[in-house]
Amino acid sequence: MARRAVLFGLDGVLFGPGLQHFLGSCERDCALPRNFLQKVMFAGGADSPYAKAMRGQITLSQLFSEMEEGCRQHASASGITLPPTFSVTRAFKGMAAEGTVNAPLLRAARVLRRNGFKTCILTNNWVDDSAGRLFTATLMNLLRRHFDLVIESCRLGARKPDPEIYAYALDALQAKPQEVILLDDIGENLKPAQEMGMATVLVRDTETVLKELEELSGVQARRGEEPLPTACDPSNVTHGYVPIRPGVQLHFVEMGHGPVVCLCHGFPESWLSWRYQIPALADAGFRVIALEMKGYGESTAPPDVKEYSQEQICKDLVVFLDKLGIPQAVLVGHDWGGAVVWNMALFYPERVRAVASLNTPYRPADPSVDIVEKMKTYPAFDYQFYFQEPGVAEAELEKDIGRTLKVLIRSTRREVGVGLRVDLGAVPLVAGGLLVGFPETPPASQILHGPELRYYIQRFEKSGFSGPLNWYRNMRPNWRWALSAKDRKITMPALMVTAGKDVVLHPRMSRGMEEWIPQLHREHIEECGHWTQMERPAALNRILVEWLEGLPPDTPLPKISRL
Repeated sequence: MARRAVLFGLDGVLFGPGLQHFLGSCERDCALPRNFLQKVMFAGGADSPYAKAMRGQITLSQLFSEMEEGCRQHASASGITLPPTFSVTRAFKGMAAEGTVNAPLLRAARVLRRNGFKTCILTNNWVDDSAGRLFTATLMNLLRRHFDLVIESCRLGARKPDPEIYAYALDALQAKPQEVILLDDIGENLKPAQEMGMATVLVRDTETVLKELEELSGVQARRGEEPLPTACDPSNVTHGYVPIRPGVQLHFVEMGHGPVVCLCHGFPESWLSWRYQIPALADAGFRVIALEMKGYGESTAPPDVKEYSQEQICKDLVVFLDKLGIPQAVLVGHDWGGAVVWNMALFYPERVRAVASLNTPYRPADPSVDIVEKMKTYPAFDYQFYFQEPGVAEAELEKDIGRTLKVLIRSTRREVGVGLRVDLGAVPLVAGGLLVGFPETPPASQILHGPELRYYIQRFEKSGFSGPLNWYRNMRPNWRWALSAKDRKITMPALMVTAGKDVVLHPRMSRGMEEWIPQLHREHIEECGHWTQMERPAALNRILVEWLEGLPPDTPLPKISRL
């Protein structure tokens, strides 16, 4: 029978070192006999303080109290003097301060999940009411984003190795024992699972565990190529709607807690373009807001072309932040979203803590030549002139939305079926439109397919392409507005990420940005085309998280009023 589910222990498996390691450290620091604390914690077997805490009969604070009393009694009976500074909580604080998530095992879980396996955390855990309970909340919140299911003993009244908890897990997974693999670092916890018919792995070192997991699952969990990060699902994420003014609202998706990072997508995309970045940035401790830009999906698409000028888009974004009560945010943009975040940094710097752009460079407006004439000198931008006449490009792009998206949104790697060129600037404009010459039924895109492609199609069926195309129909208004700030500099911390295979927004276009952006930090992904968030999500996530974590700390909000 094929295996299709994996149960991961938490303490000592996905998170480590385990509690027993820190109990041992506490014993050594306090000059106590080896296993002194473990004897107290497990004294009484099924009625021990530990067993009661794992079943949820007592809370973690009560476990501390019972252990403190048990330590005093055991020390007195054994002729041991406890140090004046002795505290059981030291071991638990050490675990919170020094413990880490096992990144290779977490990556393996992601690979298994993407290969159709159900993944579940099965953990002996306590109800944490202690002063350090935020640690438990943060850890469990993070892990729930990466697993299909989390089963905690304290919520069930049963703990490993009680057979009931394994039966509960099988029922929750709707799986037979022969279809399940269990990973745990305690042999006693594996025995009931083995007797039921599950495959088991005793966790000692990570490399051996990964090898055994590959053999049992048939999935290459140690592959050289980094697996795709966890993506968020539109049906399982928080959606919000902000009324900007009568007839205009902006839709967004939100995840996480911490300093605000606002993500702005480009053409022809969706907030879902950031599906790999949203969980990663939330895991890193940020409140992530992914906008659906005006004209797209569930954000409104006003018919007036002026609504899509950069000036109006930025005014709307300021209102958006106001209505969410966000004084300042880090803005990250891609493609047209990159233009938006540069303009926000230029015209509303007080609202921008830091700014990052993917692919889209910043260049001050040039007053010496009309923008339309200048654009005509760049063959890569010919498609933008095709977009100018209302109704023409709409008719072509809306005729078969699935085909449109499969042709345009592709990786730079040679895709299966045909070697489709993917960047708009690489598409030769011939009589009949943008998509002429491409297959009527293009092969699936490696970076946008399945449920994600269906979601995109549904969004464009709702909004159409007029709104997105109207962004291109403001060349001169955008230029005139930019001219008013041509001598300004962008002084807050900034990040420019270039992609080596983007033929429209080529890295060379970003040369000289440091003259206008003194705090510019650069990163480059060579093997990447235009769709950076989807084509190289793991590399991009590392870049964004490292840059964000290196920013100066948030300034405390001024207490202007206590109304």
